[in-house]
Amino acid sequence: MSTCVTQPAGTEQGLCFQKEIDATRNNIDTFWLIFAGSLVFFMQAGFAMLCAGCVRTINIKNIMLKNLLDACGGAIGYWILGYGFAYGSNDNAFIGDYNFLLVNADGMTGYDLSFFFFQWAFAATAATIVAGTVAERCRMIAYFIYSFALTAFVYPIVTRAFWDVHGWGSAFRSTGPRMFDVGMIDFAGSGVVHLTGGTTALVAAIILGPRIGRFKDEHGVKLLHPKDMGSHSVILQVLGTFILWFGWYGFNPGSTLIHSTPDASYTAAICAVNTTLSAASGAISAFGLRWFLSEEGLLDITALSNGALSGLVAITAGCSVVWPWAAVVIGFTGGFIYIGASNLLIKLGIDDAVDAIPVHFANGIWGCIAVGLFATGTLINKAYDAPTTLYQGWFYEWGNGSGDGRLLAAQLCGVLFIIGWTVCLMFPLFWTLNQFGLFRVSREEEQVGLDISHHGGAGVHLTKPTAEAIENHRRSSLDKSRSTHGQSPAPVTATKVIEIEEGGA
Repeated sequence: MSTCVTQPAGTEQGLCFQKEIDATRNNIDTFWLIFAGSLVFFMQAGFAMLCAGCVRTINIKNIMLKNLLDACGGAIGYWILGYGFAYGSNDNAFIGDYNFLLVNADGMTGYDLSFFFFQWAFAATAATIVAGTVAERCRMIAYFIYSFALTAFVYPIVTRAFWDVHGWGSAFRSTGPRMFDVGMIDFAGSGVVHLTGGTTALVAAIILGPRIGRFKDEHGVKLLHPKDMGSHSVILQVLGTFILWFGWYGFNPGSTLIHSTPDASYTAAICAVNTTLSAASGAISAFGLRWFLSEEGLLDITALSNGALSGLVAITAGCSVVWPWAAVVIGFTGGFIYIGASNLLIKLGIDDAVDAIPVHFANGIWGCIAVGLFATGTLINKAYDAPTTLYQGWFYEWGNGSGDGRLLAAQLCGVLFIIGWTVCLMFPLFWTLNQFGLFRVSREEEQVGLDISHHGGAGVHLTKPTAEAIENHRRSSLDKSRSTHGQSPAPVTATKVIEIEEGGA
């Protein structure tokens, strides 16, 4: 029962009611972050299913283990260093220096703790993007080192720059001038999360090299056409896509961080609508373009799935600041970008087992740029509490006759920083691991499959009936037919043994 009813009428009672309202709002916002963070964390299952569906059966255990390590290593790395670097409470615009290991947990509110949980889920998402790219040939120790480094230092510095109120490039900045007076708008992480993860995946793929047989034969001669390495299960691919799409409703709407004000709830709603439309339009455009370019009129389900993911990545930066029609345009363009980037990777001889680079790197860039074109001042004001007359996308500015490109310039500078920062740190790390023989498995281990060479046996057991079982079945059928009185014996159908190559694709 409320204690306010016992208070005398007047000012004190009003203050008591206000305290209860504030407490209720805080509870709503805390639950909102825990709920949204749980959806974001569930995306780990989506990445796991997507990767499992794309790799061969000889590497199922290995790719599952990498996805689990992302969650575990990422949690420890973000707890030890990452959160303090990203959100440590000082005025440094580049890096934080407080609350490492959550040493101040006893002074944190429930909302503060839920904020840590929410941000860790994002960090783990950035880390797991790389798992599919390096599938089937990366050593586990190298993957764990990378995952820890990304979540402990590389990703938090990007977060600090564009999401913290002290960050030098943040549109939320409140302690100093914003970049180009506006700051970079990356509401839910096309740049901060997906471009960081996608850039890391690109660097890793270049240093690690392609899988054996992908672009060259056993004698090292370049193939006329790249070899399709095969995938394990289209079913898992589609399941992973749907799980990721579902998790994105925590990723984008949840980035409001609160849900107890009219502007916040409206922003969450527009985020959900834009997320849906961009995913759908991205899927359709990628699917249609792949069909159009295919000589056989191929209806490619992989293009449909990755097109949806491309639309999701592309809208993540601007989900809160563009109208639905713009979300359709952004997603539709994202599907085209995915097909183009995927084909370009093949021409360059870069092997990406799950097409994470076209999805996250290419569309991470596009998503950030799209904000500089399509963001509207009305929605910026709701999401960022900024005056509507201050800035908006270049198309709107051009339509008004001003041609003000400050927001577009801020977006481009943010993209360049994220790529440059990530390359400068991850290239030396991967290069060093490669030089010491810690990055790639041996040729023999790769050919037999990492499940057998590293994990004690196949992750998927494809069994066949033994010759003895077949003979017993035949004899049983004959005995039954002979014991039938007054009926002709049923013919015994020959049983065909389907040979299944152990460790095949």
